Amino acid sequence: MTVIEKSRLLFETSEWDFAMLDRVFEACEDVALNDLKLDVFPNQVEIIASEQMLDAYSSHGLPLMYSHWSFGKHFARDDALYRKGYQALAYEIVINSSPCISYLMEENTATMQTLVIAHAAFGHNHFFKNNYLFRQWTDAESILDYLAFAKAYLAKCEERYGYDAVESTLDAAHALMDQGVFRYRRPPRPSRAAMTEKRRLRSAYDEESVNEIWRTLPGGNARRFSPDGDDEDDAFMKAQLKLPEENILYFLEKHSPGLKPWQREVLRIVRTVAQYFYPQRQTKTMNEGCATFVHHHIMNALYDKGQLSEGAMLEFMASHTAVVFQPGFDDPRYSGINPYALGFAMMTDIKRISVEPTEEDRAWFPEIAGKGDWREVLKDAWANYRDESFIMQFLSPKVMRDFRLFALKDKEGADAYTVAGIHDETGYRKVRSAVASLYDLGAREPDLQVTNANLQGDRLLTLTNFVRGGVRLASDNREEMLRHVRHLWGYAVELKEEAA
Repeated sequence: MTVIEKSRLLFETSEWDFAMLDRVFEACEDVALNDLKLDVFPNQVEIIASEQMLDAYSSHGLPLMYSHWSFGKHFARDDALYRKGYQALAYEIVINSSPCISYLMEENTATMQTLVIAHAAFGHNHFFKNNYLFRQWTDAESILDYLAFAKAYLAKCEERYGYDAVESTLDAAHALMDQGVFRYRRPPRPSRAAMTEKRRLRSAYDEESVNEIWRTLPGGNARRFSPDGDDEDDAFMKAQLKLPEENILYFLEKHSPGLKPWQREVLRIVRTVAQYFYPQRQTKTMNEGCATFVHHHIMNALYDKGQLSEGAMLEFMASHTAVVFQPGFDDPRYSGINPYALGFAMMTDIKRISVEPTEEDRAWFPEIAGKGDWREVLKDAWANYRDESFIMQFLSPKVMRDFRLFALKDKEGADAYTVAGIHDETGYRKVRSAVASLYDLGAREPDLQVTNANLQGDRLLTLTNFVRGGVRLASDNREEMLRHVRHLWGYAVELKEEAA
């Protein structure tokens, strides 16, 4: 290699410094913005040590987080596994915020720092900013301010009301976190100024409580309820409570007769964090597939421009191959479909279909086959789909063959499985539908809703589990869930089951 060629390299050894990171970031940014035409939040890249990465692991990867014993438990477990060599650490963590914060491990080599900048600061960043779920359900502009408020508020509560009281409320709220999100109804999104003012007022008047149930009804006349509660009363109360309600934490926050004002705020904090993560739970394969495709394209573009050496590319390819490796079902390492593997394979396949389609591709994907502009096709997919719908729309027969996918039918009471879908015209569609169903949160998580609340008598709260496919709650999970709901409600709670 000549001196001139060496001078074009972003780095020559595995060592890095901050000047080199600046060069790498600018080179990745040039490819991301001018070649891929990505649209990203402003970037903030931070270097952290392994202990800081473990700390970020334990608190959901958020830079500001309130204290809770479970975070320490996760830290101790991950630290022990890491020190003994049983568990590796992520090369990076990225935060869905504006600016988009990317944490890079200081132990990374120069090549890995380049890869994770491309992966996180541009791949994940673009997905966070543009996917419709994140645009509708999260506010990247205010999340850091809200976390700072939450941390300070809970610390103040611990001083004022005692650590044990705060911990018990958080324990119950965390246990119900998955039932603390709006799945179909968009949560209110006030302006940033309005949220700041509301938090100020709550802090100033946190001893005051307003429960809409106890207000005098419109018209100035209080409604009388019979002791037994007739059908008209029951229907009226349900209308006032807006039942059924899927967001159990929201209902408890607003209507629990047993909670103090500060406890309602704790529930509001926990469900806000849960809502923030809800889009990520629905887009794991797409999000990682997008970031992996972006880093793969950027690294190859830098190599083609002479900015990365052969040695750096060999290191990159070894890491990339390990990330997108899909073990077979009979491999001891198998734990399901690798989201990096499936996501990257589908992104790469969409590019192929857009540029070099086969007749099969033209039959399956007439709208994108041969379109040529694969960048726009991918960006449209990244913006307008979640995992389930993305797989239903874009999983091709080629990818199904590459992954050797087929469908099994497991009928209750049968002695053996039945092969329901193989690699033929009908089978491909069954396989695609079966794979997509794996990513449907509605099918994977219990559908628990508040369906009744007797605030005029014994204050019995009724939850209903709408059972899908005959799958009921395990008895131990059922009792644990009811225990936490009773703690927050303050009175008796019953659980019913109905077929969905």
